[in-house]
Amino acid sequence: MKRYLIFVLALFMCTMASAQIGALEDINTPEMEIGVIEHLDEFIPDDILVINTKGEAQNLKELITKPTVLMLVYYRCPGICSPLMTSVAEIVDKTDLVLNKDYQMLTVSFDPREGTDLAVKKRENYLSIIKSDVDEEGWKFFTADSANISKLTTAVGFKYKKAGNDFMHPGVLTMLSPDAKITRYLQGTYFLPFEFKMALVEASKGISGPTIYKVLQFCYSYDPAGQEYVLNVTKMAGTVILVIAIIFFLVLALKPRKKATT
Repeated sequence: MKRYLIFVLALFMCTMASAQIGALEDINTPEMEIGVIEHLDEFIPDDILVINTKGEAQNLKELITKPTVLMLVYYRCPGICSPLMTSVAEIVDKTDLVLNKDYQMLTVSFDPREGTDLAVKKRENYLSIIKSDVDEEGWKFFTADSANISKLTTAVGFKYKKAGNDFMHPGVLTMLSPDAKITRYLQGTYFLPFEFKMALVEASKGISGPTIYKVLQFCYSYDPAGQEYVLNVTKMAGTVILVIAIIFFLVLALKPRKKATT
């Protein structure tokens, strides 16, 4: 029995690993039109200029002096950009890391048609969601021209596509170390507080790691009423039952049959 159990568990782990590798290969497919191609351990170029809410041009890399959360959005977005930035604003209250001391957040519009006035408006809207007393300078909003947007999106592997007046694009946070190295991607529009904190702590040390979003998404579900992630007991229980069923089937199939007595 023990031998069969080890065999089944090994088979199950290999299957899960293969699925995860396949998912990562999909993420890193060069032909991808919309999504994220992870550029872990690469650095933000030192020649990207962005425009702050005062209308001043600033060198993006020079702004990155502490663990940084980089958000690529466009401010008129009718889709996932608002939930993404709302989620980030809410998570500031849920982590014990201090904004503008332990980390900072930089939001950059990838739509060159958007200007400073819109960035100012969005900054005020999302800062108002944060309930705790924070240093508002820790979350900066920017715009940029098409040339600098292209450099930035290419550097972080952010793939998007124009669709009429809007864009189809992924929802993702790019985590950067104090020396502007890409250390992790958090994909989606909602994030676990410990996932967010862990990514920032690792960014502070320059430690990179592949995305674990798909695994966390399987294990946890977002509860809109409680506004938090909860363990998805149904999925976990279903997985356990499936594993037990596979073990039981293999035990029956592989168990030596007794010879009939005459």
